[in-house]
Amino acid sequence: MSEDKAPALLIWALGATQIIGYGTLYYSFGVLAPEIAADFGVSKDLIFGLLSGALLAGGALAPRAGRWADAKGAGRLLAPGSVAAAIALAAAALSTNIWLFSVALIAMELASAFVLYSTAFAAIVQVGGSSAQRSITHLTLIAGFASTLFWPLTSGLQAMMDWRLIYGCFALLNLIVCLPVHVWVATLTRPGRKSGGETAPAAIGGRPPAPNGVFLVMLAGFALEGFVLSAILVHMVPLMGAIGAGSLGLFVTTLFGPSQVASRLLNMIFGGRLSQTLLATLSAGLLVVAGGALLATAPWAAGLAAFAILFGLGSGLASIVGGTLPLELFGRTGYGARLGWITAARQTSSALAPFVFAIMLERLSPEQAVVFAIATATGSFFCFGSIAIWRLREHKRHAVATAVA
Repeated sequence: MSEDKAPALLIWALGATQIIGYGTLYYSFGVLAPEIAADFGVSKDLIFGLLSGALLAGGALAPRAGRWADAKGAGRLLAPGSVAAAIALAAAALSTNIWLFSVALIAMELASAFVLYSTAFAAIVQVGGSSAQRSITHLTLIAGFASTLFWPLTSGLQAMMDWRLIYGCFALLNLIVCLPVHVWVATLTRPGRKSGGETAPAAIGGRPPAPNGVFLVMLAGFALEGFVLSAILVHMVPLMGAIGAGSLGLFVTTLFGPSQVASRLLNMIFGGRLSQTLLATLSAGLLVVAGGALLATAPWAAGLAAFAILFGLGSGLASIVGGTLPLELFGRTGYGARLGWITAARQTSSALAPFVFAIMLERLSPEQAVVFAIATATGSFFCFGSIAIWRLREHKRHAVATAVA
């Protein structure tokens, strides 16, 4: 296997498994939650609270899963992850009470630590060598259609069968489609294999990897950004109603998805010329501007459209830089473990965000809740911006040292 480029077939195959993974383990839940709650005779709030707890459990496992990806080869985690996902989905479908369902839901999120972006990114880095950043961008572009496909698919299936049969079908999808692909990917990565042939830690561009302090600032940036994305996306519809958007709220949701995919497409075409640190700063900045547009113009239709487009662009870039920024700053050695910590930071904040934002919408005004989201996104912007400034100073220092030598 060439160390210079991940094969296109690998990217497309992993893209298909990411669509199925995110669609069956995450996006379908929001559609099925009301029916699940009614079936068990509990409130929707409890169902979403169980999801938050399951996300926290998955986030807690993510750093360990990342270390296993480094030690054993990321490809060798994907296949058992597919089996675990199928078993968890089947267990959810067969649950006889809410407590058994909650255990199955936790199992679903634990399985996601082995089959979703973090492990797939690590597999690409281990196979793809110097082109890994571009390959990750391609993968996120393909996987970006998960919500576009699985929201209407799940809704369509609801017209023909109940949620239990739907989860049963999704379990089969993970076994029939994802498992064979992941078994094949496992043959491309080996335990203990040095990603990209590195013999010593080195960041992209040949410079030494960033210090640990930069890593902590990066984690804070991703955690804050994850909070904003989760809070707004989960509460998008009620937020639109609270600010008086009315029927325009549906219009906003239709613009978000295409904008998210468009940002990934534009990054694939032009992003190779920009540093990932700059793109991370831009992604957080777009969320700040989007919140400002919503606060200043709602419920004006043009302002809502600007909010949806800007927020979608920021969200699309955020999913890319989550995989490419640690690669640029710290290199391929230990990449899986670092990605695991990023996943943990994002998932923890994402699990808490819907609950916190719901309280703010209920007890404060919608405008105050949006201001809080803007402030949180600004914190993320400053985290990534400080890394960008550090990176620029290091680049100048490196250039001066090279010129002197």
